[in-house]
Order: sequence, then C-alpha cells, then structure tokens
Amino acid sequence: MATMPDRKIVVLGGTGKTGRRVVKGLRERGAKVRAASRSGEVRFDWDDTATWEPALAGSDTAYLVDRQDKPGEWDAEAQIRDLTKQAVDLGVRRLVVLQARVTDTVGGKSLVAGERAVRESGAEWTLLRPNWFAQNFDEGVLLDGILAGELALPAGSGREPFVDAEDVAAVAVTALLEDGHGGQVHELSGPRALSFDEAVGEIARATGRTVRYTPVSHEDYVAELVSYDVPEDYAVFVADLVATIRDGRNATPTDTVQRVLGRPPRDFSEFVARAAATGVWKV
Repeated sequence: MATMPDRKIVVLGGTGKTGRRVVKGLRERGAKVRAASRSGEVRFDWDDTATWEPALAGSDTAYLVDRQDKPGEWDAEAQIRDLTKQAVDLGVRRLVVLQARVTDTVGGKSLVAGERAVRESGAEWTLLRPNWFAQNFDEGVLLDGILAGELALPAGSGREPFVDAEDVAAVAVTALLEDGHGGQVHELSGPRALSFDEAVGEIARATGRTVRYTPVSHEDYVAELVSYDVPEDYAVFVADLVATIRDGRNATPTDTVQRVLGRPPRDFSEFVARAAATGVWKV
C-alpha cells in the first residue's frame, strides 16, 4: 500500500488513551503531526467551537474520537457533522474516526451517532471500532476496583476480547499514513475472549494480590454509581455499556489487527505482564 509521509496530520484528543499513542506512532514514522486537546500542544475542546478552526487549520488528515462518553443531552450527530464540515472546508481530505464496537443504543445514546456525518463529509474516511481496551484495567475506569481488590460489575459471565490500545493506535497510524483503508470499518479486538473473572484472575496472579471479580445486578450498579454523585443518566449509560459484555454482543474476536498490521494482536497476558511491571497495581 502507498504511504503518504508528507501528510500534515492533526490528532484531536492527542493526550487521550489512544490519541497520545497515535501521536507517538506517527512521530516514530517521521510524520508531521500536531496533538490537539484541552491540555495539548494545540487547544481543542469539543464544547468550545472557537477552538476547532485553529486546531484543524493547515492539516490534510485528522484523527478524532467520536466522543459520546459524557453526561447530559446533546446532538452527537450534529456536533460531528459541524466538525467534519469545518475540517473539509479547511482542507482535511482524510478522516480516521474512533468509535466503539457497539452499534446498539446504550443509555439512550448511540455510540455511532456521527457515522453518517463522517460518511457524508466529502473526505476519505476510515472508522475504527475497538472492543473494550485492556488499558481500562490500569489507566481507566476499572483501575479503582483493581486497587481496591474487588471489581464489581453487571457483566455476569460474559466474555470480551479486550484489545490493547497500542494495537488500536497502530491501526490508526496505518490508516492515517497509508492508502487502502478508505471507506472501511475496522473492528478491532484482542486474540481471545475472557470473562472478567478470568481477566482479574490474571492480574491477581501477576501481582500476587487478592483481587476478585463480583457480578452485580444492573440496578445495584446504577445505584452505587449514583451514590458516588455520578449523574443518573451517565450511570445508566455505563451500566448499559457493561451489559453489552454480559450479553456477549461483541465476544467474537476479529482478525483485523492481523490483516492491517501483519502481526497478531497483543494478548491480554502480555498487557498484564507489562502493566504489572510498572507497579500501577501495587497498594
């Protein structure tokens, strides 16, 4: 596939879980890239449209996260449509957009609400839809439970092929720099599906700590989050998102990482060994 090393790339959300890894991967390949975020080299804030043009200007390629993960009501499709229209008007010709491997409504919200806007933007587009990140256990929403020694979730015995954020970023870098990915939806997963009991068990063995997974009901989980002052609509959103694992909706691994990168996706055990070595799970 042809590579375009002279692309001028902006990574929106460039300090986030995938964004900072995308920036690093692009720079390692010698690409011209700017990291834009609320705290990045260039300021970008979804909720402040005045930051959009300065962040996008001068770029012909953009990586963005179709952000649905926030409390409250908003028109997600309109927001994505406005951003992508402005991007194309400013000269962006390629969009690589991170969504989620969840196409059902979650907490009354669609995680792919902006897809039509991206497809109709006039730019060449690639959609990335990963499973839950392995990194949720060491730098995301699951870390507090691991540190506390008990991860309580309404996931039942459902299984999930957790994907390494490093692999997601590597696929994003490839789609940003190389031809052949336009008009494609890349569903990204790890090589095997694990239950939360199995995943937590691997972390317990790697750390020598007692860490357990406790299944809880959907209602009890929402009530617990609300007791911590989480807005109720957001608590329902999170519980519904976990329920996609309980129901096994995306439990089947994909071969996309292998096809795009020419190597197998990183296994969860590799992630656990790497994270444990940093001491992130020590208490």
